[in-house]
Amino acid sequence: MSTRRRAREIVLQLLYEADVNDFREAESAKKFIRSRMQGRKALTDFACDLLTGTIEHRVEIDEHLSKLSSHWALPRMAVVDRNVLRLGAYEILFADTPGRVAVNESIVLAKRYGDKNSPRFVNGVLDRLMKESSGKVRTDQS
Repeated sequence: MSTRRRAREIVLQLLYEADVNDFREAESAKKFIRSRMQGRKALTDFACDLLTGTIEHRVEIDEHLSKLSSHWALPRMAVVDRNVLRLGAYEILFADTPGRVAVNESIVLAKRYGDKNSPRFVNGVLDRLMKESSGKVRTDQS
């Protein structure tokens, strides 16, 4: 498993937790990430950036996802799917991750943690987001 993929899994765990409970303190989240990344600074920083970015842009991300997920309101989505989409959307809209990589990594997370329909659903929504946002917020060229 790629180490960045592992970082995304850890961020997904924290996003899931924040979705069903109150979000933990930033220092506690960073400590959790650091322990799971076994002290690897670059990966810890990557995961922390993903987490804080997704949380900070959550309202804007949710607006995009609501528009693109036809027939599915965010509260009706499975918690895992909703947070995989949020993480993928953050990477597409705000991070330096190429859009196709963000979509593929999100599909892998959906396969691993969602149900049998999750990968297709996540792919459809994020693919539409990637096409819609191409050139608006950032370009796909890194």
